[in-house]
Amino acid sequence: MNKFILSLCLIFISGGFLCSQNINGRFSSSVYSLERFDTTNVSNNYLRAYELLSLNINQDNFSLRTYFDFEGDLSGDAKEVSRARLYNLYLEGRSLFDIATIKLGRQPIFNSIGGGVYDGANLELNVEGFRLSGYYGGDVPSYQKFAFNDWQNNFITGGKLTTTAIDNFQISLSYVNKNFKPQDYYALRLDPENNPINVLISHNSNQFSFGSAEVFYNLKNVVDIQANYDYDFNFEKTSKFALDADYLRIDDLKLNLYYNYRDPRINYNSIFSVFNYGNTQEIEVGGDYTLNKDITLSGKIGDVVYQDDNSQRITLGLSTIYGTLTYLKNLGYAGEMDAVSLYTARSFLEGLLTPSAGISYTSYKLSPDDPRNNLTSILAGINVRPYRALSFDLQGQYMDNKIYRNDFRFFFKINYWFNTNLGLM
Repeated sequence: MNKFILSLCLIFISGGFLCSQNINGRFSSSVYSLERFDTTNVSNNYLRAYELLSLNINQDNFSLRTYFDFEGDLSGDAKEVSRARLYNLYLEGRSLFDIATIKLGRQPIFNSIGGGVYDGANLELNVEGFRLSGYYGGDVPSYQKFAFNDWQNNFITGGKLTTTAIDNFQISLSYVNKNFKPQDYYALRLDPENNPINVLISHNSNQFSFGSAEVFYNLKNVVDIQANYDYDFNFEKTSKFALDADYLRIDDLKLNLYYNYRDPRINYNSIFSVFNYGNTQEIEVGGDYTLNKDITLSGKIGDVVYQDDNSQRITLGLSTIYGTLTYLKNLGYAGEMDAVSLYTARSFLEGLLTPSAGISYTSYKLSPDDPRNNLTSILAGINVRPYRALSFDLQGQYMDNKIYRNDFRFFFKINYWFNTNLGLM
């Protein structure tokens, strides 16, 4: 992997000496402090540091894109080790032959089944209202390590066809096959004579094999509908169906209907596939009413149907230019909960200072006979932007419940955005 990435960098950068380039991205540095209770009355303070770089080098229709970070422990007492994570590093060529886009390297993938990051290739073709994409590669090692994974047992492949040829519609059909092998480990077992021995536990690879259909329909200022259907080819059954519809015809009022059917997503060849499990169905109706340009009221009521029971939730909200106020209530099988939260943020001095603050209070219990637990959380912070490309964030967090008593945490972050055009060399 190291040689592969280095080769990409050298090929692309050497070509940049022949014509103009653009380099842009973002660098951020942050520290995060927390107190962790190892036992009931014994706690330790920890300080973590994070360095992040997002870098794009552009030349005509080609770009080298990378995104990685480094995280480390500054307190010296944490059990977590310092590590570098490589999230993206890929070469992208756009509008090749006026129809094709190709990506090579570690890159993101977005879909409802096997999204994430993979090492490999992606080819996309665009022709008059139709877009066809296909990809193949290996799963990324744990912690996004700077290395290749075992592609024989850890790979992802698939494709997607999307059309906008029908007015007001976008229709997509896709398929994804994702295979990954659980990590081997040693466990203590008894031999035939009942003596304890260490045994290597090795599992077969687990697999996802899904097909999906997506339909988006938009009639401006009238209705907006999104529907998604997922089919599990391994277990030969419906995995998910979701419908999200907004009705916009009434002035200042948006009505919403949401429905979701979901079967638990079980890996093929997994031991969990032998258990008896049930699906869930969820339906929610609600709406948003705009009183004026500064104030919006919202409300939703939903019901979740389990195999043998159900649960309800109610959400009420008030949104203004000064902040938001939200109330949430849960009832039934999923537990009883009342939660209220208030958040506000406001910019001053043409964006130089943006203070923010939030507070929430939650009271909950898992069943009617259980004691009620309370949770209070508070946050306060400020964003300082002396220049358009430079900002500083400072935030304090406080939480109190029966597990975390008077828990204080602090976060500080520096962001720097850059965009440079290089002339002919």
